[in-house]
Amino acid sequence: MKDYKPMDLKKVKTYPIKKRKNKVGIHDFARVSRKGEGFSKFISSLPDILAARDFREVADAVVHAREQGRPVVMAMGAHVIKCGLSPVIIHLIRKDVVTAVAMNGAGSIHDYEIALIGGSSEDVEEEIRTGRFGMVDETGRDIMDALSLGVPRGWGYGESLGRYILSKKPPHHQYSILSASAKKKIPATVHAALGADIIHMHPAMDGALMGQASFTDFRLLCSVVADLGRGGVWMNIGSAVILPEVFLKALSVARNLGHDVSDFVTVNLDMIQHYRPRENVVRRPTRQGGRGYALTGHHEIMIPLLARAILEKLESSPKE
Repeated sequence: MKDYKPMDLKKVKTYPIKKRKNKVGIHDFARVSRKGEGFSKFISSLPDILAARDFREVADAVVHAREQGRPVVMAMGAHVIKCGLSPVIIHLIRKDVVTAVAMNGAGSIHDYEIALIGGSSEDVEEEIRTGRFGMVDETGRDIMDALSLGVPRGWGYGESLGRYILSKKPPHHQYSILSASAKKKIPATVHAALGADIIHMHPAMDGALMGQASFTDFRLLCSVVADLGRGGVWMNIGSAVILPEVFLKALSVARNLGHDVSDFVTVNLDMIQHYRPRENVVRRPTRQGGRGYALTGHHEIMIPLLARAILEKLESSPKE
């Protein structure tokens, strides 16, 4: 066996620190925000490092997309709505920042229940013991009613429910993202995983009808995704599985049919960075050109901050 001895370091070659490349310098440091400074000044005071840099670049990408007439799509899980962010998202829709919306089935349920009664999200632990979990009547009955009216007209799940809320005007309809999308006439798609949502247990449930509605929305989303190239932005917010998978398939369809979906920006915003959003949103889609970002934080803090940063930049733009 070889007899190893401690190495003599006296002959190690060194070089002056001034010749070394550094990833961080004082020009990247944060600036102390002064009392009375506006929000834009606060954002510019953040360090030009890591997530703070990415946050500003995401806001810049959205602003650039809208100034160039490119789409900005917000795909969201139900938790985003449960966190009370509907007013912020609706404002972005009304200000022409968000040009398309996608959500999972649970998102449509929370959106409708909030419009109907001003609340949502039952106590699952309490209700599952009695078999009452998910068994409210109005939610399933009304959503199926909306689909039965919309599907024969060629509408998808999102447009059918959005138009239904617009026409019925439930007490709190102003808090509905789907209704705001229908009013603005932008694509709003709902992607149901049959068996995963409470309305799938309802006596009025029609699997064929819901399948057709959601399939129409998938095809509509394919058209939206096909238009993302040359500066569009796709934001995945709080969906760990369904919407990243739907997005990847829609992107494959678009490219298969000859659309040049490259040079665009993807963003995953969530409290935890999961495998599918990282691979199917941030990394894989942008390898042919573009940039993917991962911003980690609580939705109820990050989304209002990002929305305000975007709006501040747009409102200060000479084109506005």
